[in-house]
Amino acid sequence: MSKMERPDGADDRYPTAVTVDDFRSNIAAVRARIDEAARRAGRHPHDITLLPVSKTVPTERVRVAIESGMRLLGENKVQEAVRKHGETTDLDVSWSIIGHLQTNKARDVAAFAAEFQALDRLRVAEALDRRLQAAGRSLDVFVQVNTSAEDSKFGMPPEELPTFLEALPSYQSLRVRGLMTLAILTPDDQRVRECFSLLRTLRDQAREDAPDLIGSGELSMGMSGDYEIAVEEGATCVRVGQAIFGARALPDSYYWPEA
Repeated sequence: MSKMERPDGADDRYPTAVTVDDFRSNIAAVRARIDEAARRAGRHPHDITLLPVSKTVPTERVRVAIESGMRLLGENKVQEAVRKHGETTDLDVSWSIIGHLQTNKARDVAAFAAEFQALDRLRVAEALDRRLQAAGRSLDVFVQVNTSAEDSKFGMPPEELPTFLEALPSYQSLRVRGLMTLAILTPDDQRVRECFSLLRTLRDQAREDAPDLIGSGELSMGMSGDYEIAVEEGATCVRVGQAIFGARALPDSYYWPEA
């Protein structure tokens, strides 16, 4: 594929990055839009972290992305993250697991991940903690909340969050940094905004009720199609894939397994 092309059937808003210059250009464009959204909301742009998400991207292009300056990459599927980690051990890069985790994959995540952004069950917390303690490691985690009330989304119902947070100190190798969510997939910006606003409200309530349980209170929310709304609603981390790497041939909903 030649420079900045797109696969057949893919979203033409997101040309495929191939070269170091492509990646730097795309990162700069996304960063500029993050900064503008932050200023609209009266926030400091430096308070928002951009997490590039390399799901489905071949390792040869991931290596180019790393060469362009990326040092933390997000992956949805543990198996894909394990493979890419093994194929990039000669490079200075860390990995964030941002997708649903089955307990039988906890050992893999405990072995190499820098952070885990989709913690939504105590069984997973227990499995990770056991593996991390055996490895002598700790792990930053975000608690995933289902703010869209969709059955197809992972994450706990909002009303279960306080009890879940109260249980997490028992798992001493896990360091809670904040909350994560996926907004509803819709062109209705107001419905998307409500998902992000709810997560911010939940974080603020946790800070008031039990500040020791929410860590630094970060909010990981927003993807390529809605990260500007997320920033306006308080995101401290946005997870951006297509706008950096290029369009995928299938829509986002295909890559998020049903709960």
